[in-house]
Amino acid sequence: MSNILVIGGGMVGSVIARDLSEKYDVTVADVSNTRLKLLKKRHPSFTTIELDVMDLDSVKSAVKAFDLVVCGVPGHLGFQALKNIIESGKNVVDISFAPENSLELDYLAKKHKVTAVIDAGVAPGMDNLLLGFHNTRMEVSHFECLVGGLPKIRKKPFEYKAAFSPIDVIAEYTRPARFFEQGRMMTREALSDRELVEFEKIGTLEAFNTDGLRSLMFTMNNVPNMKEKTLRYPGHVDAIRTLKASGFFSKDKVSVRGLEVTPLEVTSEILINEWKLKPKEEEFTIMRVTIHGQEGEKHKEYVYTMYDEYDKVKHETSMARTTGFTANAICQLLLKGKFDKKGVFAPEHIGGHTDCCKTVLDYLEERKVRYRLEENVLST
Repeated sequence: MSNILVIGGGMVGSVIARDLSEKYDVTVADVSNTRLKLLKKRHPSFTTIELDVMDLDSVKSAVKAFDLVVCGVPGHLGFQALKNIIESGKNVVDISFAPENSLELDYLAKKHKVTAVIDAGVAPGMDNLLLGFHNTRMEVSHFECLVGGLPKIRKKPFEYKAAFSPIDVIAEYTRPARFFEQGRMMTREALSDRELVEFEKIGTLEAFNTDGLRSLMFTMNNVPNMKEKTLRYPGHVDAIRTLKASGFFSKDKVSVRGLEVTPLEVTSEILINEWKLKPKEEEFTIMRVTIHGQEGEKHKEYVYTMYDEYDKVKHETSMARTTGFTANAICQLLLKGKFDKKGVFAPEHIGGHTDCCKTVLDYLEERKVRYRLEENVLST
């Protein structure tokens, strides 16, 4: 039986560990002893260890006994954590979504004969995988991903809850959004190009530009039109724009009664409570991926829609389920030798490889995370 180390015992990491533990020996590592104690209380059978993932020697020692590592640390730690794991010579599936370009570590992974899969979540992740699959079967001309995670009960003014740190969310709202239009990379302000979109079970949501293409900008720049938009309840953009315009997201220090702080730090601390999901609070994840282009003699369109809700039995959030189960499905590909190339790979690299896409979709289906496919022939 394979031994797996899950680094990060938070909301997503705990779901990853629980799911993998049904078939494998799993150990959870985290820098926070408090978090590990809470995890152990909920899952007494888990083995846990304290680990500072930023310390190379500690990482090398910790991963030695394991066949595979899953990295689920916060984004600002992700690049260095991934680098340390690769230098330790272990295959890794990463969901940390670091702001850096992790593909730059490809040379290091090849040097240490490591397979590293980055951005192995729902988005980025599954949308990349689906595009990679169709890119090997058709000449893709358009790719669009609309995705968001939202609470079922709406509460003014933001009508939003975050499954991760508000700083990471705010980064999405402040970082310029890059996308491809007619073969050219375009850059626009985040929160721009707002549009209303209808979804079954949910109703109307607003979609807006965020910088979500990530690795696709480098690996799929053969696709002339690509964009990713974030989904929120209507009105959310106006609330965020008000904060942004008022300077609440500024990183410039200000003096308050002799203390120097940044508005962003203060805003993040306030929003942690405002945006934090309460225990057993119900939420959902919605995603729509549209891919179309020339397939043989036909111009075809493929639309994948995924809607998933909070699991009331296991008390696991939808965002953790849709992210964690995707990562675990990719773990299966590595553990079973279905994908064994050496280097750093994004999910789009895996999507077109043998039957990897179907294997991942089947794994998710078994856990009731369903991607409904609509296939259309378009007039030219």
